[in-house]
Amino acid sequence: MEEVSPDTETPLAPQPPRLLERRVRQQQPAAAILKSKLKNGLTCSGPKVRSTLMGFFPVVRWLPKYKLKEYIWGDVMSGLIVGIILVPQAIAYCLLAGVPPIYGLYTSFYANIIYFLMGTSRHVSVGIFSLMSLMVGQVVVREVFDAGFDLSEDSTPSPHELFNETLDLNFTGKPELTVELMGMQLGKDSYAIAVAAAVTFLAGVYQILMAVFRLGFVSVYLSAPMLDGFATGASVTILTVQAKYLLGLKIPRHQGYGTVVVTWFNIFANIHKTNLCDLITSAICIAILVAGKEIQDRYKDRLKIPLPTELVVVAGATLASHFGEFNTRYHSSVSGHIPTGFTPPQVPAFSIMPRVALDAIPLAVISFAFTVSLSEMFAKKHGYSVRPNQEMVAIGLCNVVPSFFHCFTTSAALAKTMVKDSTGCQTQQVSSLISALVVLLVLLFFAPYFRALQKCVLACIIIVSLRGALRKFRDVPAKWRASRMDAIVWLVAMSATALISVELGLLIGIVFSMSCIIYKTQNPKVSLLGRVDDIDLYEDVEEYKNLTAPSRVKIFRFQAPLYFANKNSFLKSLYKAVGVEPFLELAKTNGETNNFDVFVGLVQKELEFHTIVLDCSAIPFIDSTGMATFKALVKEYEEVGISVLLACCNTSVIDALQKGEFFGKNNKDISSLLFYTVHAAVLHANRAAEEKKAEDSVV
Repeated sequence: MEEVSPDTETPLAPQPPRLLERRVRQQQPAAAILKSKLKNGLTCSGPKVRSTLMGFFPVVRWLPKYKLKEYIWGDVMSGLIVGIILVPQAIAYCLLAGVPPIYGLYTSFYANIIYFLMGTSRHVSVGIFSLMSLMVGQVVVREVFDAGFDLSEDSTPSPHELFNETLDLNFTGKPELTVELMGMQLGKDSYAIAVAAAVTFLAGVYQILMAVFRLGFVSVYLSAPMLDGFATGASVTILTVQAKYLLGLKIPRHQGYGTVVVTWFNIFANIHKTNLCDLITSAICIAILVAGKEIQDRYKDRLKIPLPTELVVVAGATLASHFGEFNTRYHSSVSGHIPTGFTPPQVPAFSIMPRVALDAIPLAVISFAFTVSLSEMFAKKHGYSVRPNQEMVAIGLCNVVPSFFHCFTTSAALAKTMVKDSTGCQTQQVSSLISALVVLLVLLFFAPYFRALQKCVLACIIIVSLRGALRKFRDVPAKWRASRMDAIVWLVAMSATALISVELGLLIGIVFSMSCIIYKTQNPKVSLLGRVDDIDLYEDVEEYKNLTAPSRVKIFRFQAPLYFANKNSFLKSLYKAVGVEPFLELAKTNGETNNFDVFVGLVQKELEFHTIVLDCSAIPFIDSTGMATFKALVKEYEEVGISVLLACCNTSVIDALQKGEFFGKNNKDISSLLFYTVHAAVLHANRAAEEKKAEDSVV
């Protein structure tokens, strides 16, 4: 194809392809780079110390700039509302974590204080979270069961007996089973919180190590559909675990896989033992809670503050249970004594940690992923930035430090974060401090008043809070229409989490999500290209109309990286698209001549094209296998008289080809194999074919 002058309409002389000149980058020796980093890291100065402290404790940076008159009322109102909501939730989520209610209050208090000092987000609410509580509870119940405790027993000892050397007789007059830990005899509740504190300590350590080694990229492997499906599956598990409390059934929490299936089987097997008092209370509480949520959702634009439905239900149910004597008269299970004040700090039990080391890994990753994703989401919404690495440090210390004060794993919670955002919160840290003060008042004065609170009421609060997650089932058809692959990832993660276990569900979700990406690269879209009218633009002939395929040139596009896993897919798709497989053509020729000499000239006359142009614009990178594949293609097609040219390669692909000497020694063939546009490659191919034809005619 000749180029024509627009003025004279005469053919222009063929121009050699222009090669762009690469910049020369001087790379410093590794020893020099390491020496420079060590020098910068070990030097100490006043400004550097101040900058480090301000980075580690962001409160030092933003507190002097806090606009008291402008921000304080919104932060105080937001903190009070979240604190009021937080108290019943903190008590309720202890049912999931398998520990007495007081420890949920401890966890909420310490997490808010630490995030006040170290957090960078202005809106994220960090504290007790249902998913984290469930995952901690799985570990706690397993370890308590392995220690020999009866999982069907109700908790009777006071939490202030934690780490006492001996325990008195229980209400049955029989000595309670104890386990020796760190030289002390611990009862069931004491041992449970010891396990929770140990796994929380490890999760926090993992998060801090991830921050130190800049491993925050791990969270990118948690795709949004996978996380969404995992959270929904966990919500199904949470609902199942709490269902027995709604009916007042005293059945042990299932250990191992298939919690949802086994638990529902046990519930229906024991349905005749339903406690009518708990059932009626549950029905009333769920009706009130759902009505409150619906009113809140419908009139959220008119209501300036959220309705404290949970607090109203807890207060009313506690009064009814106390004056109605539900525990003694109807054998309804209640929260029991919740003491005031704080227990002395205690070093986490290191002897437990080897058994829970693996369990802490998903806790650390999920806690970090939820916290950072929520932080970035609200930062983008309100026009400021957060530091993901500092968020990882903050949430890590929100786990490490409270583990010394009998707390369990925390994370950012979407529901409370949304409440803060809707109630005028300007600075999350100040709002969290107010919420912590509300929890402190309960810890110091009001905790004992929750003694008569029925566990079924707490279960109702947990189950109603899952409405948003369970509603995700309605979005499955829309997900399927938008992206079948994402919908399948969601379904697999949800099903594995709900039907197998939370931990394995997370692992299966991650592996399946990554497998889908690998599948996409192994089976990418391929296409032959045609020219758009008379301009130098080439596109997919199957996707666009009125495209003209260039004469005797096949242009092939492969839309994926070319590496060891999809080499065969690349070759098969290329052979199928162009309709010529070199080995088969050679076999045909050999069969016609009955010898092993290949007459290339005879084969070339039978083919409809003389050149294949590989459009590499959609190939982000290649490895050594991909480079070897390109080499083999050039050689194989050359044997049947077909040239292979490359077009639109990015610099990383070019560098890989140069290192593998694809263009020959010293890149001597680069100008005849590599082109910066598809059109330039087509022009070169036709020009070379004409020159070869002229030579053959002379011969």
